[in-house]
Amino acid sequence: MHFPPVVEAADWQAELDRLRVREKEATRALDALAAARRRLPMVRFDGGHRFEGEHGEVGLADLFEGRRQLVVYHFMPPGEDFCVGCSGFADNIGRLEHLHARDTTLALVTATDFPRLAAYRARMGWTVPWYAALGGGFDAACGLDGGFGLSVFLRDGDAVYRSYFTAARGVDRLRMDFNLLDLTPFGRQERWEDSPGGWPQTEPYRWWRRHDEYGRG
Repeated sequence: MHFPPVVEAADWQAELDRLRVREKEATRALDALAAARRRLPMVRFDGGHRFEGEHGEVGLADLFEGRRQLVVYHFMPPGEDFCVGCSGFADNIGRLEHLHARDTTLALVTATDFPRLAAYRARMGWTVPWYAALGGGFDAACGLDGGFGLSVFLRDGDAVYRSYFTAARGVDRLRMDFNLLDLTPFGRQERWEDSPGGWPQTEPYRWWRRHDEYGRG
């Protein structure tokens, strides 16, 4: 097993200080991107889409739960089972009260039948609101064709607007587990990462499991 070199404390601090300069530059760049998102225009979105949740059939405006802002994670429609990657994203969702305090709701939406969705949600132990999209048009209206992504909506009375969308690595970077692993010496331990020779690495996706499946077999 390969490890990082061992140095004296003063040398380690000097290297950390040099890295901190780059981290601060990245933080300022992320702040600038967030400022640019706040200045994006938005587009009127069809509020006629219907969903089924634990309290029955509802409209898009109901997903806001009375708040002004709504973040929707588009959970991939299931094949034989629900997506492991999307399940990992949902596993990383914490307490929602902090979002609610800023007039923002988070919900998962999937194009599938609600009983199947509800059974999987119970198995995973999630409390985040999860809705079955009815009619199959919601993801398509958001530019998705069976994939995953994240949309942001703003509500003004009965009018709903879409303000932001991201997918792929844009969603990936929101996961707490990945962010924490990125701070460790070995990182995510996936082959695409730029790591020193000899670092433990496997193919991406293949090590992912549902949280109740690790340690099996």
